[in-house]
Amino acid sequence: MAYDYIISCCSYTDMSSKEMNDLGIKYICTPYMVDGKTYIDDLGETTSYEEFYQAMKDGAITNTFQLNQNEFADYFRELLKTGQDIIHVSLSSGLSGVSNSARLAIDAMKEEFPDRTIYLVDSLAAAAGLGLLMYTASKLRDQGMGIEELYNWFEENKLNLHHWFFTSDLTYLVRGGRVSKASGFIGGVLNICPLMNVSDQGKLIPRAKIRGKKKVITENNVHLDYHTPKAKTFILICNHTEAFDPGYEMAALKRYVRFVSSDHVLRMNVGW
Repeated sequence: MAYDYIISCCSYTDMSSKEMNDLGIKYICTPYMVDGKTYIDDLGETTSYEEFYQAMKDGAITNTFQLNQNEFADYFRELLKTGQDIIHVSLSSGLSGVSNSARLAIDAMKEEFPDRTIYLVDSLAAAAGLGLLMYTASKLRDQGMGIEELYNWFEENKLNLHHWFFTSDLTYLVRGGRVSKASGFIGGVLNICPLMNVSDQGKLIPRAKIRGKKKVITENNVHLDYHTPKAKTFILICNHTEAFDPGYEMAALKRYVRFVSSDHVLRMNVGW
């Protein structure tokens, strides 16, 4: 399908390449490392999510690093050669400097392509939250929303997004420096599951330390209750890291099904 303008983002959406292509969204693949070897996050085309998470379970050391200005410039240049304007949505500036790299590249592209318009949105979101923004943006574009109106929609609505999540394994929080080794050891012994969310500044914030997966899911649902929109339908994403137990997690969410139409329950893999 031909579109009047290009919607673009980084590959931090936790969607598959097929889902992104079906939505008509362009994306720049971001690099990551597994045990010192560099890979490209092409949304599961080269390395499946199952393979990636199995490597993590087996003890692999994983890292991400951000794209630089030149890489963004090369990416934007190819899109602009099509003669279309661009709205690019970046990973939260509260989590990475990738938004600034994109901004610098866009400034350069505006000089190289003075007749083209390029908008940059700092999503203040990550993972499936960013995916949800992109999903919604594609639907608004398909309904006829123009690029400037869509940019304004992003700026007016991005903080209406709510990310609530937990982990039952503190290993990667320790490796990433978010939790000390001592706290990680004690938390592991006590079966602590941190409940976290993304703040209005786009940062990951621990909100509670809860013992046990069942209790943390219950607490997570308290926040889901509180933030549930008043509308009759809304989009609910159940996100996981190949540790999804449909009989357990979905049972905890089943009371929301009457509010959510079947095509608005999106299940995705989370993060890196």
